[in-house]
Amino acid sequence: MTTPVRVATFVVGLAVVFAAALGIGNAVGPVADEPVSHDEEHVADGTDEHGEGHGDTGDTSETEPAADVPGGLMISQAGYTFRLAEESARPGSGVLLSFTIEGPDGQPVTKYDVEHEKRLHLIATRRDFTGFQHVHPVLDADGTWRARLDLTPGAWRLFADFKATGAEALTLGADLAVAGDYRPKPPTAEVRTALVDGYRVTLEGDLTAGEDAELTLSVSKDGRPVTDLQPYLGAYGHLVALREGDLAYLHVHPDGTPGDGETEPGPDVVFYAAVPSDGGYRLYLDFRHDGVVRTASFAVSAGESGAPAEPEETHEEAPDEEEGDHGH
Repeated sequence: MTTPVRVATFVVGLAVVFAAALGIGNAVGPVADEPVSHDEEHVADGTDEHGEGHGDTGDTSETEPAADVPGGLMISQAGYTFRLAEESARPGSGVLLSFTIEGPDGQPVTKYDVEHEKRLHLIATRRDFTGFQHVHPVLDADGTWRARLDLTPGAWRLFADFKATGAEALTLGADLAVAGDYRPKPPTAEVRTALVDGYRVTLEGDLTAGEDAELTLSVSKDGRPVTDLQPYLGAYGHLVALREGDLAYLHVHPDGTPGDGETEPGPDVVFYAAVPSDGGYRLYLDFRHDGVVRTASFAVSAGESGAPAEPEETHEEAPDEEEGDHGH
């Protein structure tokens, strides 16, 4: 084979190889300059834009929508902050507490919508679930809220349940340390019957994580059903649920409204609750009778019926006042 023929044959061969390589490259697609990280893959495929799963930091203040976070777990949310004037207090009866709700502009909020007949509900409980109180503070013109609480030594959790005008309803939580000899109460077994000031309140219904549960609370006194309950916060009862462990605050909605022609004033008060997880919960029912608001407390587990425990004597009582209508 002559030299020109050899050169021609070599050139043709290179052309064939180059064309084949080009075809393979088009079929496979381009090669990335750098590997995609695990977090970037979540964003790219749309499965977890906020980093849930591996590598989740657990900081829901900015990544998780407010609707997905149980109330009371955060001190700041959606631009609002629950700011205590003092993060510690002395023990005693009628201890004055002051705080503000700071808005997105960093200034105290002064305008609130009325929710359940009040502009703000303040819930206080010791972390061992003793000393539950539900009060309605007084708002000063400068945006400072003031309330009086009965405080015993220990770690307390405070919940501010409110709706700033023009914003979504929120429940923010803050810790309050009360000085003194703290002796936490041991965990309580399931309690479905509460005795308070001669009243007997029983709880029927089971909590199931992720499902709406119908809870019926029945009030009696001296063995007779109470059929003349008085409205409290727009209903014949107000129920607060707290999750054991982190004290997540859960909204529990009453069924019916006084004066609607269908809802009876006792002895049964019906609520609907949807809990987010399995585990233990504490329920606190505020009810009004003979002009006095009293509180009955219960301990139940989500997803478990369990055998009812013996009645537990409680003494929660809340005088009907704007400031300090709380139980002990």
